[in-house]
Amino acid sequence: MAVSYKELGLVNTREMFKRAVNGGYAIPAFNFNNLEQLQAIIAASSELKSPVILQVSKGARNYANATLLRYMAEGAVEYAKELGCKAPEIVLHLDHGDSFELCKSCVDMGFSSVMIDGSALPYEENIALTKKVVEYAHAHDVTVEAELGVLAGVEDEVVAAESHYTKPEEVIDFATRTGCDSLAISIGTSHGAYKFTPEQCTKDPKTGKLVPPPLAFDVLAEIEKKLPGFPIVLHGSSSVPQEYVEIINKFGGKLPNAIGIPEDQLRQASKSAVCKINIDSDSRLAYTAGVRETLAQHPDYFDPRQYGKVARQYMTDMYKHKIVDVLGSDNKLANLD
Repeated sequence: MAVSYKELGLVNTREMFKRAVNGGYAIPAFNFNNLEQLQAIIAASSELKSPVILQVSKGARNYANATLLRYMAEGAVEYAKELGCKAPEIVLHLDHGDSFELCKSCVDMGFSSVMIDGSALPYEENIALTKKVVEYAHAHDVTVEAELGVLAGVEDEVVAAESHYTKPEEVIDFATRTGCDSLAISIGTSHGAYKFTPEQCTKDPKTGKLVPPPLAFDVLAEIEKKLPGFPIVLHGSSSVPQEYVEIINKFGGKLPNAIGIPEDQLRQASKSAVCKINIDSDSRLAYTAGVRETLAQHPDYFDPRQYGKVARQYMTDMYKHKIVDVLGSDNKLANLD
């Protein structure tokens, strides 16, 4: 039986995006797959009074179970209130939906926002698929994110060898004809922990660390001109913090040349029409760093809570840093009382 997201205490993205675009900040969209990640996201966003988007990919939904997810989302709202956040603004969002059927299933199971990713399809097919999802979702007051342009990298089932920047001349036609509520664009971010090859980077002479190529802010500016005030989304925006990479590598991991998007560029993007920034790999790295470090230092541990709580704390600290120092979404709830 279908359930409305409103029954679960969730909100859609419409109002929070409007405030973010006008206020020059971005809403965090954190992917989660399990309880520890969810606890960390809610702890960080509740303490800092930030709106938050809980993102679930098709793979994560299969991993966690669709029915459990619905109740986890409802529980997240109640947990936020328990932590002192009286009026939390929490979105449950499908990340990279690849079919109408999947998007419909999520709408019917209480998601308040869905993404239909037809970016790999020919332009007209992307429009037709996106429009079909928009019509169904809007009938249930669920907001829809679409994608124009292709991001390189790997994220669950989403794989692309090379990126194609979004063409600014297409955005008005696409947004008008589909009726989508926000648009994910390609300006040089990419999925996964290996966003760039060493060949694409330059080497910082002082630190010897690889520096990735800058984001295409000229493309973003053109898109903003074409669609003033329209909510823009950046995927693949993890910074791949080197402290987590170093911990993982120190305690038996193997992540050579893992490199992400510099946070100063994300900060710059969040002050523009970019009102949603997706972060997944950073959470995975913080989690894995906590687990590897704890088990290496305590080989006698076998209780998941012993290393799970360290992983959870690492993620909470990382989420808080993103909210305050990168996205600027702290103290941005509609009702701060």
